[in-house]
Amino acid sequence: MVKIQTDYKNIWKIAYPIILGSVAQNIIALTDTAFLGHLSEIALGAAAIATIFYFAVVMLGWGFGLGTQIVIARRYGEGNYSRVGKTFDHALYFLLILAILLLGFMQIQAPPILKGIVQSDAIFQASTDYISVRAWGILFACVNLLFRAFYIGIARTKVISWSTAFMAVINIFLDYALIFGNFGFPEMGIKGAALASVIAEACVLVFFMIYTFRKIPIDKYKLFRFPKIDKELYVRLLKVSFPMMIQNFLALSCWFVFFLLVEKMGERELAISNIIRSIYVLIMVPVWAFASAANTLVSQVLGEGEPKEVLPVIYRTIKLSFLAVLALVGVSLLSPELVISIYTEETDLILETKPVLYVIFGAALLFPIAITLFQGVSGTGNTFHAMLIEIVVLACYLGGVYMLIEVFQLSISGVWVSEYFYAGFLAFGSWLYLRFANWKESKV
Repeated sequence: MVKIQTDYKNIWKIAYPIILGSVAQNIIALTDTAFLGHLSEIALGAAAIATIFYFAVVMLGWGFGLGTQIVIARRYGEGNYSRVGKTFDHALYFLLILAILLLGFMQIQAPPILKGIVQSDAIFQASTDYISVRAWGILFACVNLLFRAFYIGIARTKVISWSTAFMAVINIFLDYALIFGNFGFPEMGIKGAALASVIAEACVLVFFMIYTFRKIPIDKYKLFRFPKIDKELYVRLLKVSFPMMIQNFLALSCWFVFFLLVEKMGERELAISNIIRSIYVLIMVPVWAFASAANTLVSQVLGEGEPKEVLPVIYRTIKLSFLAVLALVGVSLLSPELVISIYTEETDLILETKPVLYVIFGAALLFPIAITLFQGVSGTGNTFHAMLIEIVVLACYLGGVYMLIEVFQLSISGVWVSEYFYAGFLAFGSWLYLRFANWKESKV
């Protein structure tokens, strides 16, 4: 069994390929938003609603993937490599069934759900046009999430950056071709953006399969043996994964509710918020990457029987994550108008978006602390407690958003102050758990 290294160098070694992969992933979101922003303000607002609705549903698969990642990292830390493959195969069974169920839900239930909660008829129609195509990507996305969980769990994360860069190139080309009808392709508008994403996800799945069979010692990990169902293993997987499925679904659902409340403020406010969402997510790339590294290392060192290493590795990760976000915020502050102009050429929209951008810059500096601490809680394997923390925080967050919009009737800049509530409550709740709870003997 190889001794797990938890110094700054190894944290960076695990995190930087995830950062590169996340940058590529967010280039996709940035490209979609930028192209649709130049298409129309309606398309820009509809993309915000539809994309968050889609990802709220996909978060069920994401949560199961994160739980699988924790279990794989624990088995890897123990040196029990054969159980890595068995865990992977059992997770694959589950995710394929889940993907089919989620696809059916999206196709049947998304239109009536959106019809009941979206005020603007134009945004409703554009949103359903997008989702009717985008939903097919769930079939590929769920399996891609499993490969991501496997590679992060065994701390071989470079392939994530390569696969996502590959995905970004395909998506950008197809966005340009299918949204506007370039290179002889049909002009599909917002449906073109959805189709581009589905094709890109399918191509990434092929990439993962080829890379895994060519570069990974299949026999060592006993991958793709497709054993008989092990009920005890499923109990372990679901015990870790189910709370994360609920937690991630609720988190994205709350953000979906946030955008629905903003939509009621007006189409302009919704367009501003979609631009801000895209920039915000890009700034948060290193936060999630370092948090994934912390999650994996926490699970691995606990697998080695070294609980005393957990808090030091979390604190080291927070420092690296904070410095990375500080650098991104600093660069963005040099020319915020230039950043916003990527998404729109409309002068008034740029001017109205700029104050909101300053609000999220401050919130972004809190998230390296909040997200890393929270992923540290999940990494211990006590995902039920992590879910409880998230539920309490989300309740406070949504309450704050409602007060800011409906009671105080603040401008869109004031509404985005709610991000400070979320980060502050999440950081405090996670720190309390890691400081005082009994997690050192957690089994997964």
